[in-house]
Amino acid sequence: MLKITVLYGHPKDAETFEKYYKEKHLPLAATMEGVEKLELTKVLGTPDGKKGEYYRIAEMYFSSIEQMQETMASPEGQDTVNDLSNFATGGVKVMIGNVES
Repeated sequence: MLKITVLYGHPKDAETFEKYYKEKHLPLAATMEGVEKLELTKVLGTPDGKKGEYYRIAEMYFSSIEQMQETMASPEGQDTVNDLSNFATGGVKVMIGNVES
């Protein structure tokens, strides 16, 4: 299984980020076919009580590299990727990984 991990930096305005993320971006992402599982995390901080390096984490799981490529190349996948610049004012890092058990 593969996953795409999206690390969101701290936005300039958290309230605006949250509103857009919940009302626009997540419904857009939900239109992508082929995502086996989606996990969303709002980072609370580090174990020593400091502010976390990232604000939010999104993880999308796929059954294969081919499925991931097909999903992300689809019009819905491209629309979702292109939407990041509309709200992710703290920057975004994206990584692809192979899930090991």
